Amino acid sequence: MKRIFTIITILITLSLVGIIFFQVSWLKNMVLLREEQIKEKIDEAVDIVGHELEPYKGNYSPGPISKENIFSDNFSLEFLKPATIGKRFTAAELSEKIRIAFNRVDLHKMRFEFVLANLDPRTNLMGKIERQSDNFASEYNDTINNYSKGYFLMTPSGSAAENLTTDETLIVVGLDYQSFAFQSLRLRILTAVLFIIIIITAFYLTVRTMLRQKKLGDIKNDFINNMTHEFKTPIATISLAVDAMKNEKVLQDREKIGYFSGIIKEENQRMNRQVETILKASQLEKREVDLNLKPVHVHEIIKDVADNFGLQLEEKKGRAELLLNAENDLINADEVHFSNLINNLIDNAIKYSKENTPIYIKITTLSNGKNLTIKVEDNGIGMNKETLKRVFERFYRAHTGNIHNVKGFGLGLSYVKTIIEGHHGQIKADSTLGKGSTFTIEIPLKKNIS
Repeated sequence: MKRIFTIITILITLSLVGIIFFQVSWLKNMVLLREEQIKEKIDEAVDIVGHELEPYKGNYSPGPISKENIFSDNFSLEFLKPATIGKRFTAAELSEKIRIAFNRVDLHKMRFEFVLANLDPRTNLMGKIERQSDNFASEYNDTINNYSKGYFLMTPSGSAAENLTTDETLIVVGLDYQSFAFQSLRLRILTAVLFIIIIITAFYLTVRTMLRQKKLGDIKNDFINNMTHEFKTPIATISLAVDAMKNEKVLQDREKIGYFSGIIKEENQRMNRQVETILKASQLEKREVDLNLKPVHVHEIIKDVADNFGLQLEEKKGRAELLLNAENDLINADEVHFSNLINNLIDNAIKYSKENTPIYIKITTLSNGKNLTIKVEDNGIGMNKETLKRVFERFYRAHTGNIHNVKGFGLGLSYVKTIIEGHHGQIKADSTLGKGSTFTIEIPLKKNIS
């Protein structure tokens, strides 16, 4: 079973890692593809603007004529000289044309910078700047986050203005195109991440459920073994007593018949108590136990329960010290169940005591304005950290090393915790292996109604 569980866990883990790897790879490729699509759209938008500006090259249509120009000595020369794109359009007009082109290719929210400059006829590189946006220089140099596209505005061959006007270039820079690509895919990326989280959560819950099922299986096996052992002993005793009563000598001796009948009755009552314990555990699990709450003095209950263990402690040369210092010990409680939980705590202290060491149990009470505190301390074998974490779990029993005389189903402390919580109280355990354990109970005091 353990091997199968390990194999299933490994297979699920490999599947999960594979799914996440391919999902992340798909997301990465999707973003890269989107970046290339945006570059193509920037190219397309710049081409649209370039094609729109080309007809103005070689056109003799002058710009606005002022009185100063008319009476200028160079008026005729300026009038006959073909105008450049930079003279025909302002920076704002060029920006508007670029924005319209970006909108046409679905880059509505993308920011951009641009420059319109003359081309140096000797080097064919950008020369004198005619028009540019405010931040072009700094953004153009950032080639990591931005993408640039240029368009040469050449004077048409064979036109009247050929060789009379300089060629120009329009360069447009798309800003933060990678972030723009990511933003445009944000919904898809968030959906993919959400599904990855769902897959990881499902994997975690699956493994957790499998571990819990395995743990429950182990607990069930331990419980069945304990129950078999607990019932086997009285059954064997009853069987021996019945066989003995069949003996002719015993049949003629009324005293012996009474003795063996008493053994049968005692063992039968013992089995009935064990059955009741299991039934109570089932009722507690279903929350079917109704508490009959009434005003109860806790000190009286502690004294009565401690007196019941007097003979057991005397046989083992042990003692119980009661330091009942609480000024107020009145609580609303179910007397029977509260007596049982104190009984279980003392019984546990005796069960898990050290061999060849006198048992010492100290029960202390303190009170404040709201709560009553009960401490049950012992000098037993104690508990390690793992046992301390699980000590209140149903059917869990601490390992006692070489001690094999500890009986029970592992229901005692689970019952104690359930009853205390039913009284709106709390219990915690502290222990040191080899030195003993301390159980601290806090339970609300009965409110005075004046």
